[in-house]
Amino acid sequence: MYKILIADDEQKIREVLREYAEYEGHQVVEAVDGMQAVELAKQEDFDIIILDVMMPRLDGFSACKEIRKFKQTPVLMLSARGEEYDKLFGFEIGADDYVVKPFSPKEVLARINAIIKRNKTTDVQADTVSFEGLEINFTSRDVRIDGVKANLTPKEYDLLFYLVRNKNVALSRNKLLEEVWGYDFFGDDRTIDTHIKMLRNNLGVYRKFIVTLRGMGYKFDTEA
Repeated sequence: MYKILIADDEQKIREVLREYAEYEGHQVVEAVDGMQAVELAKQEDFDIIILDVMMPRLDGFSACKEIRKFKQTPVLMLSARGEEYDKLFGFEIGADDYVVKPFSPKEVLARINAIIKRNKTTDVQADTVSFEGLEINFTSRDVRIDGVKANLTPKEYDLLFYLVRNKNVALSRNKLLEEVWGYDFFGDDRTIDTHIKMLRNNLGVYRKFIVTLRGMGYKFDTEA
């Protein structure tokens, strides 16, 4: 059973998602705007937070940024706008997924299950690996660059960890979308390219380990 926070100013949206979530045995808490969502996230622990982008008092993007200051709870954004810019901005501020309205409640629940499963999966590999001054702890989701903690978004962590776990393996953009996002992503290759760019910027000199494979994708090359 998951504990889910649903923040949307449309009561009907909250009711439909609650009905489907509770049918699957999950516990649901509702918020009517971004401010209330942030306060609830401070007071309680949730397995996932669903935020509508357009809400009064505090919009979903701003609420996500505030929540990211004190918790790394997975966030799923809902929006009536499907422009690529909005999706990429959501990912940049730390959202784990983005669903465009109108949506199928079953699809939202499927994505919730995929996101939570991905975040709760335990790693059976070595807890910590290092490459020169780049140190990665999978369990604590801690990345350090020459001893200094890197400030990555949740999706950047997921992308880096997948690349590292598959070091020296050529990975297509489609493969990365499928494995890191956990479903058939409705977007294009620029989603991966944007996240790789952000990740490289945060890795500093160790960006050299992420090698571009022209016309295909990327790989984490330990011989770079």
